[in-house]
Amino acid sequence: MSSDRVLIIEDEQDVQTALRIVLQRAGIESISASAGREGLRLFHEQKPALVILDVGLPDMDGWGVLERIRDMSHVPILMLTARGLETEKIRGLQSGADDYVTKPFSNAEVVARVQALLRRSPVSLEESDVFDDGRLFMDYLKRIVRVDGEEVPLSALEYRLLATLTRHAGNVLSPEQLLSHAWNDPHAIGPDRVKFAVGRLRRRLGWHEGKTSPIEAVRGFGYRYRRAA
Repeated sequence: MSSDRVLIIEDEQDVQTALRIVLQRAGIESISASAGREGLRLFHEQKPALVILDVGLPDMDGWGVLERIRDMSHVPILMLTARGLETEKIRGLQSGADDYVTKPFSNAEVVARVQALLRRSPVSLEESDVFDDGRLFMDYLKRIVRVDGEEVPLSALEYRLLATLTRHAGNVLSPEQLLSHAWNDPHAIGPDRVKFAVGRLRRRLGWHEGKTSPIEAVRGFGYRYRRAA
């Protein structure tokens, strides 16, 4: 992860330029992209410490970019939302964004929020691009999943669910936490949906037996991924 380097994904050139200038004045290096897919490419290549992400982008909107980044990383994300659209703010925070700023924004506010998020995310917490415990292999960038060396195709939801569990391997995640990470609209779905999704994921991976499955149900709490011994 590049220390204090911020990736700005914003298609309005005047806004993009203004952000780069105010960050530079605060001593924060930045790189920028004008479209969603370009932003994802730079995210993969540059591994920034924080992302400033606009909702309205060409070729892939900010929600799609947010989802892709959250599939592979917990890097802080500051969303740029339109004034008065409370639903955008709520949706962003529910989908995994860490904070938001409303357009038109105050330069001082943007810098303060960026600095606060950077302080909360030390570079020592760099995340790996892959997970491999000898039994399960996941390439978070290429979205490849292999069980005992055999590639397993997963749906987008199944992939996000497995990625969330492996990113937090050993930790018990509640149904509500899994909903917030793996589902696009978690508040439209009840926690019972998680049980069925976990069951499908186990079957897809060939881990049918609940007692021996690496995806463990912890009664009364939630689910966790158990690393291979």
